[in-house]
Amino acid sequence: MGGAPERVLVIPRAVLMPDPGWHGIRTDGIGAFEALVARHGTFRDRTEAENDRSTKQVIPYLVLRDAERTFLMRRTSAGTDARLHERYSIGIGGHLNPGDGGLLAGLRREWAEELDAAFVPGFRLIGLLNDDTTEVGSVHLGAVYVAQAAGRAVAIRETHKLSGAFATPEEVEAVIDRMETWSALVVAFLADGGAG
Repeated sequence: MGGAPERVLVIPRAVLMPDPGWHGIRTDGIGAFEALVARHGTFRDRTEAENDRSTKQVIPYLVLRDAERTFLMRRTSAGTDARLHERYSIGIGGHLNPGDGGLLAGLRREWAEELDAAFVPGFRLIGLLNDDTTEVGSVHLGAVYVAQAAGRAVAIRETHKLSGAFATPEEVEAVIDRMETWSALVVAFLADGGAG
């Protein structure tokens, strides 16, 4: 099934943070982050970027809320990355590609690909997420967004790979030990009032 390799948006690590990088979610600098991406972002073959700590792949990471409930997903064993099988996530998003036209446009594409919803919400950037404690985390940077469903229906498109529904804070907390690292960090951040 060949084809051209996927190209993903990266930013030099040195532009974002001194080495070693900070851990968790930071809110300082988010007002200038889109301009930083526009100024310093370039596209690289994903296979190269996955093995190069000198750059960070930028991942828009959306947390969808409905009042106090959060859209909680669980990955099935049908996904391509075995490390994520049966793991829970509260993050919708993925890599940015050359045709996306920026962070928000890339996030809108991910929204349309991953969710079945008759609306596109407003997305609000609330922080930048970094976790260099894992191999995967060391080459990625999350741009954490929140949006409100406001009572509107949302469903998963690729139901063979994911299941998902809105969950109460208690339901989210009950599975935190089975969450992807990024999701666990965001849950803790939001619990501390990080969404503003």
